[in-house]
Amino acid sequence: MRRIALIPGDGIGIDVTREAAKVLRTVAAGSDLPLDLVEWDLGADRYLRTGVAITEEEMTELERYDALFLGAIGDPRVPDNAHARAILLGLRFRLDLYINFRPNRLFEPWLSPLKDVKPEDVNVTIFRENTEGSYVGLGGKFRKGTTDEVAIEEDINTRKGVERIIRAAFEYARAHKSRRVTLTDKANAMQHAGELWRRVFALVGNEYPDIERNAVYIDALALDLVRRPSQYDVIVAPNLFGDILSDLAAALIGGLGLAPSANLHPGKPGLFEPVHGSAPDLVGTGKANPIAAILTTALLLRDIGYGPAADRVEAAVRAAIAERRLTPDLGGSLTTAAVGDWVCEHIVRPEIIA
Repeated sequence: MRRIALIPGDGIGIDVTREAAKVLRTVAAGSDLPLDLVEWDLGADRYLRTGVAITEEEMTELERYDALFLGAIGDPRVPDNAHARAILLGLRFRLDLYINFRPNRLFEPWLSPLKDVKPEDVNVTIFRENTEGSYVGLGGKFRKGTTDEVAIEEDINTRKGVERIIRAAFEYARAHKSRRVTLTDKANAMQHAGELWRRVFALVGNEYPDIERNAVYIDALALDLVRRPSQYDVIVAPNLFGDILSDLAAALIGGLGLAPSANLHPGKPGLFEPVHGSAPDLVGTGKANPIAAILTTALLLRDIGYGPAADRVEAAVRAAIAERRLTPDLGGSLTTAAVGDWVCEHIVRPEIIA
């Protein structure tokens, strides 16, 4: 039995997690997969009710699950988003989920804002370092509130952290027969961190002579990814640059409503999340797009060893997009729940099961 923790979170996170759970239960029943889905009360409502975002005991219990699914987290009633940092960043650092895995695949040409682009032109997988860089919270303020105020945010890069994310990118590229791994950085301006990343990239890359490699400054890559997305297969990036670039890549495939993601550390439970926001203004309207959440369930299934089930979910999503059984943001007319229902119905069709 594989135990999956469902953390709906806030806003439309609750709406899309409901559809993700529906899909997981459908594919589990159709494939006779032993899945146990357990919903957790973690989010703004719980934080506002109790003053506690997540406890040490809950962290320990979540480590025992096979995978964690997080809807979306963030609520205007918690202006500093303290609960979001405690839950999302807390789990990332607690489980040392150093890989932020962001596949960006174009399903239909009309989804992309780019002109004359074909699905085979946009299939970019980003490996973002997830536990170091500018997001570790190391720094401080001096003379706050005065005209002489100073704010310092440190960028931390360790040899261990850099090497393991680069190696993960090359391993993925080899396993999926990708032709090239691209490192992105700002080594011309950030010479110390940049030199470490480029040196380790070259050393690790030498172990994969079958894979091309190149390094491109982040600003140049942001421009070139829009101009020539077909030139990129696997991209590996420091935390901050990977965060920004992942959303840019998502725009090329139709937006964050189609963008799944996973936070991974081989051998540990992964944290899977669609990366759109919690959009409180859409709660209860039926307009929230569940496709990213549904595609995220495919990443989850594949990670826990259920590849054929993941294939069935992805095939159903492709069919939904091809037939435009979608929410209004993508030009469809279905509600959030109706999209989930359509995907589930497609999953259980005899031709899909066969």
